Amino acid sequence: MSSLLFSPPSFDDLIHLLKAWKFWILGAVVGALVGAALYTIVPPTYRARAIVNVDFNLEQAWPQDTDRQQFYYLERETRKLEEIAWSDDVMKALSSEASVSVEELRGWKLKLSQPAEAGWHFYADDKNPERARELAAAWAKKFAEKVLENVVNSQGLNSFIRVDATQKENLPVERSTSLSTYLLTGAILFLTLSAIGILFFKKPQ
Repeated sequence: MSSLLFSPPSFDDLIHLLKAWKFWILGAVVGALVGAALYTIVPPTYRARAIVNVDFNLEQAWPQDTDRQQFYYLERETRKLEEIAWSDDVMKALSSEASVSVEELRGWKLKLSQPAEAGWHFYADDKNPERARELAAAWAKKFAEKVLENVVNSQGLNSFIRVDATQKENLPVERSTSLSTYLLTGAILFLTLSAIGILFFKKPQ
């Protein structure tokens, strides 16, 4: 017979566990140390961020229409710009330049944030910080160029849209997941598993 038997906790067990402040402190410290060790041994990738300013020039595009029509205009044009950011043309050009497969780029290396009017954030992840910078800058640049090409050639985008890669040099780089996240996750996970073990697995009487 196993030395540990599955047994549902009683009300007294819950009370004792809640009062065991030493357990919570020690468990949090141990869990945080485990998280810190994992962060050191298997660190997360670096993440760089480039910014492209998108201006829909709403006042010129829809000078006399209702707010509802303007909302649909912004939503429609935003979707078009998102499609351009992830389009085959942009991804293939970036893949060729960076020697990274399109599947990797779309799968986990690239992330797009805050698609709306004003700053669009183009993130790139890589184990090498400089390579992450290069990927983010190249993606932002190729997006801006492709949008300009579509606007100039009247290929589906409103002619009033303007884009400008405002941050493409000396890009900020940091770990994609912070150390504090590892510490907090480690502490919570360790305490949760420990509490489950104490409450549900008891030595046979």
